[in-house]
Amino acid sequence: MILSTTPQIEGRPIQEYKGVVTGETIIGANIVKDFFAGIRDIVGGRAGSYEKVLREAKEASLKEMMERAQALGANAVVGIDIDYETIGANNSMVMVATSGTAVVI
Repeated sequence: MILSTTPQIEGRPIQEYKGVVTGETIIGANIVKDFFAGIRDIVGGRAGSYEKVLREAKEASLKEMMERAQALGANAVVGIDIDYETIGANNSMVMVATSGTAVVI
C-alpha cells in the first residue's frame, strides 16, 4: 500500500478512485497527564515521551486509514492530510485524524 500526501504518484496513473478513507486515534486524559508528569525527559526543549506517543497515535491512525482503503480494494491512498486536535472537557484529549483518497494505481 502506497501512502502519499501528494494528489498522485509520479509515473503511476490512477486507474480508479475508491473514495475517501479516514483514520482516527484519540489519546486519553491519563496519557496526557503522564506526559506532563514525565516532562523531565525534555532534552533541548523537546518532550521525547510526548513526541513518541504522538508518533504512535499518528501511525495507528494511518494504519486504520490504510486498512479501510484495502477493504475498498485500493492499493494506494493519495492526498493524505494529518490533523492534530485537542478535544474533550478542558482539552483533556488529543485526537489524530488522517484522511485521504483510496485509489487503484
